[in-house]
Amino acid sequence: MSDTKRGQKGDILLEMKGLKIEGRADEQWIEIVHGVDVTLRRGEVLGLIGESGAGKSTIGLAAMGYARDGCRISGGEIWFDGTELRSASDEHLRKLRGHRIAYVAQSAAASFNPAHRLIDQYCESPVQHGVMSRDKAEKDAKDLFRRLRLPNPETIGERYPHQVSGGQLQRAMTAMAMSCRPDLIIFDEPTTALDVTTQIEVLAAIRDIVDQFNTAAIYITHDLAVVAQMADTIKVLRYGNTVEEGDTRRMLAKPEEKYTSDLLAVRTYKRDQRDRPENEGPLMQIRGVDASYGTVPVLYDVSFDVYKKRTVAVVGESGSGKSTTARVITGLLPPKAGEVYYRGEVLPADYRQRNKDQLRRLQMIYQMPDTALNPKSRIRDVIGRPAYFYLGLTGRKLEERVRELLRLVELEPDQYINRLTTELSGGQKQRICIARALAAEPELIICDEVTSALDQLVAEEILKLLQRMQDEFDLSYMFITHDLATVRAISDEVVVMQNGRVVEQGPKEEMFTPPHHDYTDLLLSSVPEMDPDWLDRLLAERAEMARQGRVLKAADN
Repeated sequence: MSDTKRGQKGDILLEMKGLKIEGRADEQWIEIVHGVDVTLRRGEVLGLIGESGAGKSTIGLAAMGYARDGCRISGGEIWFDGTELRSASDEHLRKLRGHRIAYVAQSAAASFNPAHRLIDQYCESPVQHGVMSRDKAEKDAKDLFRRLRLPNPETIGERYPHQVSGGQLQRAMTAMAMSCRPDLIIFDEPTTALDVTTQIEVLAAIRDIVDQFNTAAIYITHDLAVVAQMADTIKVLRYGNTVEEGDTRRMLAKPEEKYTSDLLAVRTYKRDQRDRPENEGPLMQIRGVDASYGTVPVLYDVSFDVYKKRTVAVVGESGSGKSTTARVITGLLPPKAGEVYYRGEVLPADYRQRNKDQLRRLQMIYQMPDTALNPKSRIRDVIGRPAYFYLGLTGRKLEERVRELLRLVELEPDQYINRLTTELSGGQKQRICIARALAAEPELIICDEVTSALDQLVAEEILKLLQRMQDEFDLSYMFITHDLATVRAISDEVVVMQNGRVVEQGPKEEMFTPPHHDYTDLLLSSVPEMDPDWLDRLLAERAEMARQGRVLKAADN
């Protein structure tokens, strides 16, 4: 298949003029994007940044002539390579989407069909669009899997989506988007779910592929250090309006608007490390845990403690065993060896063997509120169900408890209690997940990447809310994260995992003070900086280390 593009680098490919989009609420249409202009040239990467609800994803989808359910494009023009998409026929749009315009979603887990192998899902688009035969598509898939640094590129396509890690799945989706060699790709938070080491590889691979094939891209993200590495120009959005737009280096060095400066500010929130309580043993102990998925071992001799009113951050790359450890603790995956102790007593390995009080004391908040909340349930039922199940609350007492929990997570009860979960922003959904966990009145909450899908401003609000809940209710947290800024902000203890093993652990201040374990050094050095040259510099340093035989390899993610 030829990779020759349909135009020259620098020609205008996409132009949106006065774009207006409306969203439906309470049987009325309300404008949510207010006359935004976008110009994108071939081979150029435009970064769209802004807090949750700014309109980033909505504008990105509009570049395909598409509006999600509950929205409609109500004004303006969308020109793609000489064709006005608002007036284009459905047949013409179907031919463009997936072929000349591709989309990489934020949540790969929610975007793949769980019943089909990765290779089948890759081949579907190029075969249907007549770009290549099935045999050629399979060969092309393996080539792109290799370019995107997926492990076992010759065979990984035979797996189903649930059989690979989140980082692997996100890269498989990027490969799918490239299968027809599109002119334009919309990347919607493509590295949100990735750890820092995997993110480096994916960013480098995306950049290489975009450059090699002269592909234009809209890169939507709330991670400003990431957009600094990827974008030629940056457009800042707020409430559906353009705040500021300009060359990436100029925007980072000298933003003109205060809101842009606030977004670019490095996260400053940090809670001081707390000392372990004297004369008090651990609330929870994990001792010598081994675990497997079928016949494949995934955890090896994992041990650490969680103390009352303290936060243990568990960090490591995708596939290191962080979430698997959480599954063992919650009884979703019985271990092959080892035990979990809670208040000095062994917890039954299978959650179905635990009594209601054991289940109540240990709750979990998940990474993706979109998939953790029932889209058909109203907020009163989402929060009320655990209060009824664990505490027996009914009637007026249940209603009062739900309203109290909404106020605790800083949501006005009258405005939210009867809403569907689909009517909320990402930050609001995560607040509902926090309220649902608190409804059981737990002692320990496992937070699995709870801020990774949120923009910087909203993430900081959620961290402050969790800390306030900890202080108010004497909670303990096990905080699974790949965001080392979050670790610095909220943890007391840090546990570093690699390849299913604990490689280092200790108090936060010790863990961030050299000397470190080699793998901890790798994690720390992989945190993006607000410098457009950072990724190039890091890749050059690691290439030189590899040349000298000194490189430390991360796990296959």
